[in-house]
Amino acid sequence: MSLATLGSITIAVLFAASLLTVAFAALGAYRNSERLIEASVQGIYAIAGLSSFASALIIYAFVADDFSIQYVQHTSDSAMPLFFKITAFWGGLDGSLLFWVLLLALFSAMAVRANRYRHPRLIPHVIWVLAAIIAFFVALLVFLKNPFAPYLIESHPAGRGLNPLLQNIYMIVHPPSLYLGYVSQAIPFAFGIAALVTGNLDEAWQASVRRWTLFSWCFLSIGLVLGGLWAYEELGWGGYWAWDPVENAGLLPWFTCTAFLHSIMIQERRGMLRIWNLLLVVMSFWLSIVGTFLTRSGVVQSVHAFGRDPQLAWTFGGFMAVILIGGVALIWWRRKMLRSRNELEGVLSREFAFLLNNWILMVMALFVLGSTIYPTISEWMGERVVIRETHYNHYMVPAGLALLLLMGVGPLLAWRKSSTKSLKNQFMFPLWMGAVGIAIPMVLGLRNVWGLACFGLTAFTCATISQEFYRGIKVARRDGKYSILDAAIRLVIKARRRYGGYIVHLGVVLMFFGFAGKSFDIERKVTMRPGDSIELGDYEIVHAGLRVTENWQREMITANVDVRLDGAHVDTLTPARWWYFQTPDQPTTEVDRHMTVFEDVYVSIQSVNMTTGWTQMRLFINPLVNWIWLGTIVLLIGGVICIGTGRETKAGASARDDV
Repeated sequence: MSLATLGSITIAVLFAASLLTVAFAALGAYRNSERLIEASVQGIYAIAGLSSFASALIIYAFVADDFSIQYVQHTSDSAMPLFFKITAFWGGLDGSLLFWVLLLALFSAMAVRANRYRHPRLIPHVIWVLAAIIAFFVALLVFLKNPFAPYLIESHPAGRGLNPLLQNIYMIVHPPSLYLGYVSQAIPFAFGIAALVTGNLDEAWQASVRRWTLFSWCFLSIGLVLGGLWAYEELGWGGYWAWDPVENAGLLPWFTCTAFLHSIMIQERRGMLRIWNLLLVVMSFWLSIVGTFLTRSGVVQSVHAFGRDPQLAWTFGGFMAVILIGGVALIWWRRKMLRSRNELEGVLSREFAFLLNNWILMVMALFVLGSTIYPTISEWMGERVVIRETHYNHYMVPAGLALLLLMGVGPLLAWRKSSTKSLKNQFMFPLWMGAVGIAIPMVLGLRNVWGLACFGLTAFTCATISQEFYRGIKVARRDGKYSILDAAIRLVIKARRRYGGYIVHLGVVLMFFGFAGKSFDIERKVTMRPGDSIELGDYEIVHAGLRVTENWQREMITANVDVRLDGAHVDTLTPARWWYFQTPDQPTTEVDRHMTVFEDVYVSIQSVNMTTGWTQMRLFINPLVNWIWLGTIVLLIGGVICIGTGRETKAGASARDDV
């Protein structure tokens, strides 16, 4: 039996297992049959095993260079390094759908195992929802996009090779991170639907939902930042975010996940926003499917998209309609059971700050979604309208700064109501630091209003976070028993959600500090011959020569560029252009940069004339850009601390961490 045949049979069996699991779980819940429910639990485990086996088969096909399989022939070649052959698994449309199924099957098995006896009433409904989602994606593999489809008439001795832009170290991690973020949203969605169906709407099950949402949020954050880092180092245009439609798709559920992680604290603390939180759970999963749809249907134009497929687009469209309409209908049905237990008592309260945070995040999500799909809608109506980066920045910059302001204000406000005296004590130090944060860049010559606002708000919010840690550590060291470091560690362990959240906020502040550096950037487009030099800010850039090399996979033209500061040599950069033998019409730009704490000197080659030596380059000084990547690391550390929250012995107990 050929590998293609075995793989196709495995996919068919996986589809049958998914349908049977849906049936067992639904009937078990309806009849309250332990035997049927147990059969559905085993069905979820079987689905995880079958999807793992199918994934192992396709990876083996790549490693073994089995070009008789169409998907392998389209996305791999024998000259590719081993790790790129393995990652080609998700480098094309067919394999990415199988990867989606693999992740969801594994997550489903983990969630069911962890909650099998913790939430016995919910589990059969959770299982049929998850199995139905898996069945949908497996149906796509069976009927539309079989990754094991063979060539029936002739076999191909060599593959076409993976898209050169994807043969990058960041692309090994970037797509899986986004997939992990997308797919894990199915778990909170399944629990939310199960709670609505059963009417078991107390807060006990939401601890699991919150952790899965935080897990999803962390991986969406990793995926988005790595996508920006890939664009920064691979595309050669000097930036890291240009509102590309497919990158926007990953941003959409990030907005709603962020909103949920804030608003769930209000529900735990005050019993409010119960309808809103369930709506956010539904919207987050729906937007994750929207992101999957935009990437794979071809309805948007992007360097990241897999290509146009109208049949797949209509299929996904129907699935998205079922999710959104079904979820909203269930929430409407249970609306009386979801009434809030308390009401908002004052505008100067932490609840109201969180509400504003949620409203802004939801508006941002809807704005990005509308702007992303509007060019396609306008094309259907007759003439395609192009939405440019300036359109997004015009609205999203002030919205982002508003979120940064709320990030600094929220911890300074009390729950329910804040007194005038407490407001004065809380705001004094952050306001002074915010003023200093504006004054320093003004002295350095910055006059851009948004840039000044960003620097001021980063200082204000950083001061808020520092003040909260200072007060907490001061209390922890009241008896002088612990050092500052010991007290800080004990403080974070004792209230992980609160102080882990502050660390997340600190990471975001560092990222905004990096964003603000854009106000000082310098760009030059130049054409130079070997021996020429040019000034770039305080630096001197010298074209020191060209060289041509090749290996078994590609031909490379590399420039040697000397970077000098005050006459002294500080670095030699080697930007290049690469032409892969399998795809010579898709050259890649390999940038190089001199990195410091304060700035990047960034050089990319646009074109080269090897006869004359003329080299067209783009030169940049990008101030503070590395603070974005540093901020991401801090953000993820805070996220991991929050996920590790423990000792939740009863519903609402975890709310103590958020005091």
